[in-house]
Amino acid sequence: MSLSRRDFLAASAVTLGAFAGHPFRLLAQAAQQPVFTPVRRNVGTFTMRGGTVGWLVNPRGVAVVDTQFPAEARALLAGLQERSRNRGVDVLLNTHHHGDHTGGNGVFRGVARRVVAHGMADQHMRRGPRPPQPSQPPQQPQQPPLEPPRSQEPPVEALYPDTTFTHSWSTEVGDERIVARHHGRGHTSGDAVITFERANVVHMGDLAFHRRHPVVDRAAGASMRNWARQLQQVVNSHTRDTIYIFGHAREGLPVTGNSAELLQFRDYLQAVLAFVERHVAAGRSRDEILAMRAPLPGFEAWGPFGQPGARDPISVAYEEVTTGA
Repeated sequence: MSLSRRDFLAASAVTLGAFAGHPFRLLAQAAQQPVFTPVRRNVGTFTMRGGTVGWLVNPRGVAVVDTQFPAEARALLAGLQERSRNRGVDVLLNTHHHGDHTGGNGVFRGVARRVVAHGMADQHMRRGPRPPQPSQPPQQPQQPPLEPPRSQEPPVEALYPDTTFTHSWSTEVGDERIVARHHGRGHTSGDAVITFERANVVHMGDLAFHRRHPVVDRAAGASMRNWARQLQQVVNSHTRDTIYIFGHAREGLPVTGNSAELLQFRDYLQAVLAFVERHVAAGRSRDEILAMRAPLPGFEAWGPFGQPGARDPISVAYEEVTTGA
């Protein structure tokens, strides 16, 4: 897909600013250009760096789901303004609080008329980032990190939700109806599933990873068991031809898919829990289970598990299995 002149200029500024003084990183990552991809009926995706963004541009309105980081958000906003002939953004929705989905919110200050998120996501955002977890010895990465090292650009003042909800929230943007729903604890305690009803497109945020080991933020209320259940609930609530937007995908794979791929991720979560349950029942310790970094049987496409940490699926599954919570 070709880039507009404005998108190209925005991307060039982002790249040069982010990698000044780091020529080797520039060579390795210069391909991270802003890409706008139509999905269906005025809804599309934006990919650059961070969690997948969803957008809607129709003759009477603009909506955005998530914002990545500040530099990426500027490229996103420039592309949206070009497509909408400089309309403002009727609503900005955040699927959850993590920085690779909300770090660019501040770029939309004065542009977005409303910022919406689940109440718990709003609370997590306002608490700010937690201190980093103790580091582990470096290992060869199996896939790119979710939040790459940030550039040295000036910080952007945070923009928090002005509208929150507990169970669901909806609005009309032009001829599209947008519904945000919360299904309980999953990737965090504040995840929202965003449905563009007439387009029949659903943005899952980080409730959906496409053949990629997920981050499971237990400190922010994650539950792998409920996460698997709610993926089934989402599929049951939509139709066979619904298109799902994934928060992240393994390198080289698309960030959109169908219900079969969503249910495959459900099966993966259940398989991780079952794997840990078997080894706990056999008397193995957390460290012994964490040392088993080979690919999960039946899910070899995901590759070996990555570096152990507080938010990797094996560690969280161990806590869920041994505490029952």
